[in-house]
Amino acid sequence: MPKLTTLLLASILAVSSSACVSKSTHKKVLDELAACQGELGSCQTTSGEQADKITKLEADLVETRGNLDSESAARKQADEDLAALSSNLQATQEELGVLRKQREATEKRLKAFRELTEKFRSLVDTGKLEVVFRNGQMVLKLPAGILFASGKADLSKEGKGALGEVTDVLVEFKDRRFMIAGHTDDVKIKTRKFKNNWDLSTARAISVVQFMIDAGFAAENLAAAGYGEFDPVAPNDTTDGRQLNRRIEIVLVPDLSELPTLTEEPAGG
Repeated sequence: MPKLTTLLLASILAVSSSACVSKSTHKKVLDELAACQGELGSCQTTSGEQADKITKLEADLVETRGNLDSESAARKQADEDLAALSSNLQATQEELGVLRKQREATEKRLKAFRELTEKFRSLVDTGKLEVVFRNGQMVLKLPAGILFASGKADLSKEGKGALGEVTDVLVEFKDRRFMIAGHTDDVKIKTRKFKNNWDLSTARAISVVQFMIDAGFAAENLAAAGYGEFDPVAPNDTTDGRQLNRRIEIVLVPDLSELPTLTEEPAGG
């Protein structure tokens, strides 16, 4: 368009300089020049507006790309958060399942404890028997003084009577296993029959097992163990403490359903 204007100006100058150009021709040329200048101004205005639009569109494009990037990052973070929440939920549900099983096992043991305590009420009330939980196991504790004479492993008459009452109840639990554990105080013993407390405690446990088998208890559900003086329940520095440590324990052996589930092996295999 500037080139056209230049040509028109040149033509006007050429026509003006010629004496033979009429006034009508001169006016026509001026009108065309004015029209061209108006068109030029309009084009420049349009060009400026289009440039502004282009600038705005470019800015909008940059903003849109930024928003898309932000939305993409937000979606990615949301997906990661959702995955983490899902994993935590699964872990929580698994932990809840384990805790529920442990609670059920605990309630089962408590129920058995109450039932046994009630069945042995007369023996408990007379001090011949104590029903307790020890190391997570149900234990029937019988004082050795009731069952055996000092330094002996043969059941006394009174001991057989007390143990007979206990066995009559335990026979009802035919599907359960029991371990009979003998315990002594820390006073050393050395006789022709027993060279130490290990021998004495084990012999006493075996005597109880044999009595229970003879009374009708299933032999395959019984075991005998001797702890000597090495599993005390009271200090051995008093007469009362030593008396508490001299005892026979009938331990209810838990089955697998009563034990916590092992979810992983220890490190190193």
